[in-house]
Amino acid sequence: MERGSFDKLKLLDIPTTLRICAGTDGSVTYLLEVMTKQTVDVQTHYQEEVNATDAVAELLMIKSGEPVNHREVVLSVSGKPYVLARSLAPINSMPQGMRDDLMCADIPIGRILRKYKLETRRDILNIDMKNGDGIFKDIPVLSREYVIIHSSKILMWINEQFPVDKRWEL
Repeated sequence: MERGSFDKLKLLDIPTTLRICAGTDGSVTYLLEVMTKQTVDVQTHYQEEVNATDAVAELLMIKSGEPVNHREVVLSVSGKPYVLARSLAPINSMPQGMRDDLMCADIPIGRILRKYKLETRRDILNIDMKNGDGIFKDIPVLSREYVIIHSSKILMWINEQFPVDKRWEL
């Protein structure tokens, strides 16, 4: 984690369980399951294959116009949403099986990476408090952006929003 993001996270007045999820460089889904002792449900709200704009191409380190999977999912436990996650993934950089799972199923990214035994790392780019949107509209959220890197290439860019409220008092 970038030192600035780490320092910012330490200073926030948020529940410890939320600080752990936001600060991890591993699977948030796995941590939620450990913390809640329940299965996390993934519901895809939006998914579309788009062509990379110049800005997206720069972010993902690909050529403008290349196909990108744009996905928005909600991670919930017992019907209560915990995370709104948006991702951009360059389709040509993904192994075929992973591409199929990502495009066709409500499977968390961490499970997909484990299924295909991909060695990856997550580099957190930014952590910030902001006003939520989507399902967390009008609720303060902790927002983080990171990239998942595999074989020196960006496999995925992800933005996660965690509502800052009592649901984290587990």
